[in-house]
Amino acid sequence: MILKRVIFAVAVAGLFLLGACHQPSGKSHGKINSQQVKTKAAVNAPVMTFTETVHNFGKLTQGEIVKYAFHFKNTGKSNLQIVGVRTSCGCTVGKYPRKPVKPGEEADIVVTFNSAYKMGFQDKSIMLLANTKPARTVLRIEANVVVPKNK
Repeated sequence: MILKRVIFAVAVAGLFLLGACHQPSGKSHGKINSQQVKTKAAVNAPVMTFTETVHNFGKLTQGEIVKYAFHFKNTGKSNLQIVGVRTSCGCTVGKYPRKPVKPGEEADIVVTFNSAYKMGFQDKSIMLLANTKPARTVLRIEANVVVPKNK
């Protein structure tokens, strides 16, 4: 995981260095300038296309643990690599495919929500970090958690 982050950071740094080497004279002498590199990278970048980005679990009893799979397809032109998931709360966990998702392939982000110690309306976010443009995609889950009457 750390190696993947280092590789990703080196790749991003390389793009910044290419941008720093841009020749303002307007003469390219047959070379590709940084704007062309950015445009080509954006055109060929992987794209996560979700069937939905928000899921409402509805009414839950406090203490229930529920799961939902956000289904997506790589509609881009290169392999999609998710490098991490960050959640807005420790009560929410996101599992994602560790292997690259090839163009045209489909996969799931499985989100688990633990409603223990929660009450009322809950709105949690799951941020995916990937080699897409933009690099961050946010999914959301919602629920209305009610306390059982015998508590």
